[in-house]
Amino acid sequence: MEHGPIRSDGFRSGLEATNAGLLRAAGIQFEYEKRLIYYIVPRRRASYKPDFVLPNGIILETKGIFDADDRQKHLLIKQQYPDLDIRFVFSRSASTLTKVMKIVDGQKIRRENPTTYASWCKTHGFLYSDKTPPIDWLHEPPNEKSIAALQAAAEKADFEP
Repeated sequence: MEHGPIRSDGFRSGLEATNAGLLRAAGIQFEYEKRLIYYIVPRRRASYKPDFVLPNGIILETKGIFDADDRQKHLLIKQQYPDLDIRFVFSRSASTLTKVMKIVDGQKIRRENPTTYASWCKTHGFLYSDKTPPIDWLHEPPNEKSIAALQAAAEKADFEP
């Protein structure tokens, strides 16, 4: 499922463009939305296209809005590919999860979920940062397990749920 149109600079968001600029300035080669990672959503096959895949095996996923579908997708991927090294770069990790609608006496009431993007990541074992990744992430040595998991995930294109 594609999210958002491609902008004139080739990215889907300003956050992605900022991070691509940072990676280029740091001399880090990367792939942008070139790979598919196949995973199973109960009862159907799905795929995920990581934003940035670094040569060291780290996947950088940039998120302005981190909705319930994205969170479920990443939990399923983590469960099915525990060796993948997916890290989030948020516009603002202090943002709270999607507002929830609750119906009380026939009235829709919005309430803020107090869980932040940062606390969700901590709970589920994902590294994260705000705006751009820490430079040390870019220079970590290759993670052979993550690189092998990327390859294995790509080879599951024809599996049945």
